[in-house]
Amino acid sequence: MELDKIVGSLAAFCTTVSYVPQLKKCWDTGSAGDLSFRMFAILATGVALWLAYGVLKGDSVIMAANAVSLVLLLGILYFKVRDRHRHDRASN
Repeated sequence: MELDKIVGSLAAFCTTVSYVPQLKKCWDTGSAGDLSFRMFAILATGVALWLAYGVLKGDSVIMAANAVSLVLLLGILYFKVRDRHRHDRASN
């Protein structure tokens, strides 16, 4: 494997796995707490664009890392949206 692919793969692994602790905390507590919906929505949009870029370039490392990242981010956003709906129902 070439050095650029090794570095890219390690970078992709680190950035992708970084979402796991936050998603696990949401899963364990059942809440997204004080997380910023806007920040995660913008981040998910950026990751989706990186995924599209990887597809256009035919780069499997970029595609795989961003596909997994997008799934993890959508999990976090799910908890955030669910919390918002629960809060709205409790207020009414």
